[in-house]
Amino acid sequence: MANQKITLLDCTLRDGGYYNQWCYSPKLVTDYLLAMQSASIDYVELGFRSLDSHGFKGAFAYTTDHFLNTLTIPNGLKIGVMVNCSELNQEQQLVKDALKKLFSPASQSKVSLVRIAAHVDELKTALIAANWLKLQGYLVGVNIMQIADRSPDEIRQLSAQVAAADIDVLYFADSMGSLNTECTADIVQALKLHWHGAIGIHAHDSMGLALSNTMQAVESGASWLDSTVTGMGRGPGNVKTELLLIELAETRVPISQLTTIFALINNHFLPLKQQYGWGTNPYYFLAGKYGIHPSYVQEMLTDSRYREEDILIAIDYLRDAGAKKFNLHTLDGARHFYHGNPQGTWNPQSVFADREVLIVGAGASVNEHLDAIEDYVRRAQPLVIALNTSEQINPELIHYRVACHPIRMMADCEKYADLSQPLITPVSMLPEQIIERLNGRALCDFGLSVQPHTFEFGEYFCVLPTSIVTAYALAIATSGKAKRILLAGLDGFSADDPRQSEMEDLLVKYQHTVGSLPVLSITPTRYSINTESIYAL
Repeated sequence: MANQKITLLDCTLRDGGYYNQWCYSPKLVTDYLLAMQSASIDYVELGFRSLDSHGFKGAFAYTTDHFLNTLTIPNGLKIGVMVNCSELNQEQQLVKDALKKLFSPASQSKVSLVRIAAHVDELKTALIAANWLKLQGYLVGVNIMQIADRSPDEIRQLSAQVAAADIDVLYFADSMGSLNTECTADIVQALKLHWHGAIGIHAHDSMGLALSNTMQAVESGASWLDSTVTGMGRGPGNVKTELLLIELAETRVPISQLTTIFALINNHFLPLKQQYGWGTNPYYFLAGKYGIHPSYVQEMLTDSRYREEDILIAIDYLRDAGAKKFNLHTLDGARHFYHGNPQGTWNPQSVFADREVLIVGAGASVNEHLDAIEDYVRRAQPLVIALNTSEQINPELIHYRVACHPIRMMADCEKYADLSQPLITPVSMLPEQIIERLNGRALCDFGLSVQPHTFEFGEYFCVLPTSIVTAYALAIATSGKAKRILLAGLDGFSADDPRQSEMEDLLVKYQHTVGSLPVLSITPTRYSINTESIYAL
């Protein structure tokens, strides 16, 4: 390592934009650029050059020459941008035609380095783009993504493919954060077989190994190193610039000269990190271990519909689904465990037919109006269903409990041991370990399958658009031919909480389904359903 010329590239504003839509305050940008200069960072990759105009994104998603001319770039600090190779063939455009829309000759731009991010199957396109950019006077890097999925033979073939390419640096990106130091060394060695130019690494920190993998890459011969301030970046983030500088302090900048970096962190990036919450955690660790794209975890952590058990079951599903490319539709499927033909053995009609059913949720309104609810149950004798392990009302007044989320059930197994009511759940479709832990419980096996936009009420099963337990409880009462459904404790959420719109949509769909039952909330609710006061009842 002592004989190598190490090139440091900080891509904080580019990679961090996945959290804030590439919008940064002018003060942050000014302080950032000065801190990069004082820390002797070689290149700052300020953002993307992009043709994608869908949705709102800030200036650093496009990083146009016009925008760059409004910035004060400190002397000696070189500027880079990144292009996603997937955009270069949009709408059948020729690669060069797309690039002409994005780049002027380097002599007319403050940009000196362009990196092209490409999956393995896009490498041919990336090399065509690299050749055009070199002719325009730019330094060019090609970043091969998701390389951890490739065998040593495949990586050696990639090395041969780029051996004669006119590029300045060949990067490999640990997109899933699943590499360890041994695999990192193997990748560098495989790339060096035919490619004799500079090698770079972009390491993700899913498993907390980004810094050690980066240093191992250096030991193996890599010389271009990516990092971001505080690790800010998509999902778990990247190598922390401040830690990489400390690690390289003997050969680069003394630690005593990093005061501007630390001031930048305290003044700007720690508040941002508190707001957006990047950085590794057990969920990112699992995603890295299973080769799942970290954006799935990032999306779930920022979506209040996902509780801990939802994230765990989604990760388990995504592991089997092979979710190496991020897709929101795949994530939606991951939320719902039950797929395929539903199975069940218990018919709720024997109990629910012509009965009034009260479904009790966990909302605060149950405690607020507890005396009135319990008084009504004693007088009117509805059949009472409690969702999951809710214990707000007197357990003697509860006839059944309903649960259908496997991870939630696994977490609640010990609680169910202390609850006397029979449990309605898709027994035939549950993992064996849950059934074993529920051994001795009175179980009613009512099947469940999840299909988008579908409500179906069979004798022994239901088909629902979601596996939310409220939908399952509604289906049980409906399949059981109940008279009507009362709801208590389904209070709703704030208007900007996605759980509100999700449940609202569910209830509307249910009420418009043939065969659905009249639904009446007897406690305050934000949902668009008929409401009548428990006191009026």
